[in-house]
Amino acid sequence: MSYVSDNFKILCDICECIARQFGEDCEVVLHDLTKPYENTVVAIWNGHVTGRKVGDGGTDAGLAILRGTANPKDEYCYINTAPSGHILKSTSKYFVDENGKVVGSLCINYDITNLMKGQSAIEKFTSKNEPRDEIFTGNVDEILEILMEKAVESTGKTIDVLDKEDKVEIVKYLDEKGAFLIKKSAERVAEYLDISRFTVYNYLNETKEE
Repeated sequence: MSYVSDNFKILCDICECIARQFGEDCEVVLHDLTKPYENTVVAIWNGHVTGRKVGDGGTDAGLAILRGTANPKDEYCYINTAPSGHILKSTSKYFVDENGKVVGSLCINYDITNLMKGQSAIEKFTSKNEPRDEIFTGNVDEILEILMEKAVESTGKTIDVLDKEDKVEIVKYLDEKGAFLIKKSAERVAEYLDISRFTVYNYLNETKEE
């Protein structure tokens, strides 16, 4: 059992209360982070906002937190973008066990696109914090693909001219983002960088010895 499953009914009651209060533009998601990251979504309301459903996975932000390279600090009222291009105002609340391990989260994604098109008086509501680039998808394989593309972009080179140092930095970037928590990610990274899986693991060891 986990914190989320142990308290599933009351957490769902809270989520439903929030979703009903703010209506169909407000997505509320309950994640059980003790499950495989491919299907952490155990309950969701108004999933059309980001196109997700029960059984889908979390975002890249959650991967980094599980990897331990990002601080599991609750975040409120940050700006995001949905796959549809709609602007979201989001909040993430993390649940930890008695050992301080992150075991679940409750996330709110409110579509403020229509509000932003309205009167300037509501700008105080829509522009509080700095935007953040977070990947929303129901498929964690897509997250890995996007993370690999971003990792290559961070080198300032195209993938066909990368040298060993570049590839080591790419593997380090992906590790810090939690990419290797995804199943068979080492094989996909190896194929993407045109190296062997053994080499990927060697690069991982090199970065951890730094």
